[in-house]
Amino acid sequence: MHAPPPPAGTRADPVPARTPATLRPHLTELNLSAYAGHRRVTLPLNRLTLLAGPSGSGKSRALEAYAALARLAAGADLAEAFPAPGTCVPRSARPDPQRRRGFRIGCTADGPVGPVRLDVAVQVEPELRLVGERLTAGGVPLLQSALRDPGRPVVQAAWHTAGAAPVTRGPLPDDRLGTALLPLRVAGGTDGQRRVLAAAEQMVVALRSVFPCDPRPERMRGPVEPGAGRLLPGCDNLADVLSRTREECGQRHALLVAAVRAGIAGTVTGLRAERDDDGRLRARVDRGDGSPATPLELLGDGELRYLAMALVLLTGPGVLEVDPVGEVPAALQSLTVLADDLDRSLDPHQTRELARLAARMCERGHIRLIGAVSDASRVAGAEGVTVVHLGA
Repeated sequence: MHAPPPPAGTRADPVPARTPATLRPHLTELNLSAYAGHRRVTLPLNRLTLLAGPSGSGKSRALEAYAALARLAAGADLAEAFPAPGTCVPRSARPDPQRRRGFRIGCTADGPVGPVRLDVAVQVEPELRLVGERLTAGGVPLLQSALRDPGRPVVQAAWHTAGAAPVTRGPLPDDRLGTALLPLRVAGGTDGQRRVLAAAEQMVVALRSVFPCDPRPERMRGPVEPGAGRLLPGCDNLADVLSRTREECGQRHALLVAAVRAGIAGTVTGLRAERDDDGRLRARVDRGDGSPATPLELLGDGELRYLAMALVLLTGPGVLEVDPVGEVPAALQSLTVLADDLDRSLDPHQTRELARLAARMCERGHIRLIGAVSDASRVAGAEGVTVVHLGA
């Protein structure tokens, strides 16, 4: 198995660097060449992209593929990135003469150095290993790897040099993404090597800052122990995070309260977390009419999911449990929120209001959202929302 070639029609011209430096690296497309139920599928990704389609159309699997690439870019091995790799192999895939089966995925990242494409081929049977990888910019293969000796736990790689020798060759591990390892292997002594490093960095930065978010109302209702105030993907510790945001940034907390008014029944004048007698935190909604504040456990599932997603969109890497690239300034990174079943338990009004809030926040460029929805008609025509239909 080998990584697929770059798209036809690309040229081998150098890609000039782009300014200003505030152009944050971000993914523009996800390529599912042969993955689960997807074959030769390219999904365009904008600042706010919603995947729509019937059950079984592959919305969740597309988000899983994105999350797996993000884990690989952060240095995870294949087993960590794909905990159930057998489910990623297309059902129609037949073993080759060596009894090998696998899948192929990739993506394109835009940023200061222009579009950069990554393609990877993963073997699942007879054993899990990365057997092909290609990093391409402007039609020039900057990194290529392939499995040459099945008996060794390495792939043979070649990366662009453009010096006395056009390429440099060497082994790379067969269980990790070579693109993420290039800064440890490439000296940066030639223009070609610096181009390789810049392209690899752009891809890694575009992929790494990801927050898979799936609010679980059943876990959000009860009191929680005080902690670090970093929101978990299931939003279990919502009360702890509300306590932190209210104390640290009154302006942002006020924006959250204003956003929540559109998705929670009745009057909403505030959100707060109070300590119970046992020291645990319990979140409440202030009504402003003299009545006692409403504990979160009395809210409906849709109201809790709306509140949690609004909190996610109005915060950032400092509050969410994510792995940003520490060596790159935050101003040059975008946080991507992956939200499966975004409209689960939401009524049409809540879905539209959440889409409007997401569009406003994504327009600033510091946050992007890719979600899956069951009913795209609820956001039809919404400004700033890109809907990609699957299974049509």
